[in-house]
Amino acid sequence: MKKTLKQNKENAIAFYKMAYYGNPKKAVELYVGAKYIQHNPLVGDGTQPFIDYFNRMATEYPDKSIEFRRSVAEGDLVALHTHQIWPDNEEYVTMDFFRFDANGKIVEHWDSMQQIPKTSANNNTMY
Repeated sequence: MKKTLKQNKENAIAFYKMAYYGNPKKAVELYVGAKYIQHNPLVGDGTQPFIDYFNRMATEYPDKSIEFRRSVAEGDLVALHTHQIWPDNEEYVTMDFFRFDANGKIVEHWDSMQQIPKTSANNNTMY
């Protein structure tokens, strides 16, 4: 089970990175199962809307970047905590959850994004 958790974390990061940096079709081919359930309201259900969304993001925002700060795996879920920088230095903290099937393929996704504010009531980072 530990090897599967480690592999699922590695695959979730590879999938996200590949799609984010402009190759969502290959990411889907390598890492997604027969069915892909999407919970992000900005992206349609299934693999083709996912591919279309990330192709559009690559075209519209070619200079965006992502840093993976944490990955946590439990059962068939992997959670990723990221720092993203978009044009005009807009920074976001994201948390993505991926569910894997028995074959180690991603079959479901949830996420939450928050723009990092310029000021904070405490001295802690969002990471």
